[in-house]
Amino acid sequence: MKLSQSIYNHQAWAPFSEATDFTPEKAQLVLAFGERQVLENTPIYESLRERFPNASIIINSTSGEIHQDRVYDNSVVVTAVEFEKTIIRTCEIDIESHPESYAAGLQVAQALKAPDLAGIFIISDGGVVNGSDLINGLNQYLQHTVPITGGLAGDADRFERTLVGLDHDPVAGKVVGVGFYGDSLKIGHGSMAGWDAFGPERAVTHSEYNVLYQIGDKHALDLYKEYLGKYAKDLPGAALRFPLSMRTSPDAPPLVRTILTIDEEKKSMTFAGDMPEGALVRFMTANFDRLVDASAEAAQTSLTDFNFTPELVILISCVGRKLVLGERIDEEIEVARDVFGPAPTITGFYSYGEIAPMGVKEACELHNQTMTITVLAEL
Repeated sequence: MKLSQSIYNHQAWAPFSEATDFTPEKAQLVLAFGERQVLENTPIYESLRERFPNASIIINSTSGEIHQDRVYDNSVVVTAVEFEKTIIRTCEIDIESHPESYAAGLQVAQALKAPDLAGIFIISDGGVVNGSDLINGLNQYLQHTVPITGGLAGDADRFERTLVGLDHDPVAGKVVGVGFYGDSLKIGHGSMAGWDAFGPERAVTHSEYNVLYQIGDKHALDLYKEYLGKYAKDLPGAALRFPLSMRTSPDAPPLVRTILTIDEEKKSMTFAGDMPEGALVRFMTANFDRLVDASAEAAQTSLTDFNFTPELVILISCVGRKLVLGERIDEEIEVARDVFGPAPTITGFYSYGEIAPMGVKEACELHNQTMTITVLAEL
């Protein structure tokens, strides 16, 4: 695997690093993670297509861009990959509304499934896609036979629209999948949260898809405000700092769910993933040190089956973590770099949802408010 990185920042391109024997014409995959308004106002795809004429070029909007051990804003971080032994295939699915998400997952799985499929990397629209249904479609078709990782595109903290594109300028309403084929590519993954849960666990008694109406015998929003106390006046912005822990059953592992919007009239909350009736939820709050430590744990988990150094590391963290950590945001990148050492190329972005299995050979899940890491190396 040969890698090249560059950045578009302050209205100009600048190289980061490039393998001495990297050949742009031989690159098969380009990942471009960029701020939405920059992508809308700059011919990023045109520039990348000129430099990488034969690559599959994936571009998506973010809530922050990651390179090595630093977080950038208002930039585009580009990573080009020249695989030496691995074949890739890509697909793009159009989606207009949440109910189409499950079918989109099935379509991606059908397009990429093959006997030598080693793994799938997903970049999805983060606004009109129901991430839980998208993942359910993928899982239903593939039956957990390969790891699926990736994330939902972001839009800073605006939540207006997100952009994704495969081999064209990025637009809203796209889901892109990358399939990796052959037995030479090794893929590791890890996902950790680091939020502190508090209060009793309660059952969801009324919900529709990702809209939560009632917890126990109380309106969801009323109960949420009780727990937020003085912070309730800062809603809906404060919701990113106080997610919910959710278990679909008593023996299921907890997932973190981000609150996207609230409805004062209906006393409801809309989440970045499904909140099924009967699920068990607890309120959560930030612990700065635990958030940073979780990034290191995710990095260590991604290396569980690795006895060699990964070549490419993709970090996908949540916009909520970025808002909470503030000026400390670089710390969660730095601790991951400490785990991986100086050798791997690191890229990534801040997202509206993270995608990864809970463990080795387990089902893929949609996560919120986590640091989720994918590591790749060719043997």
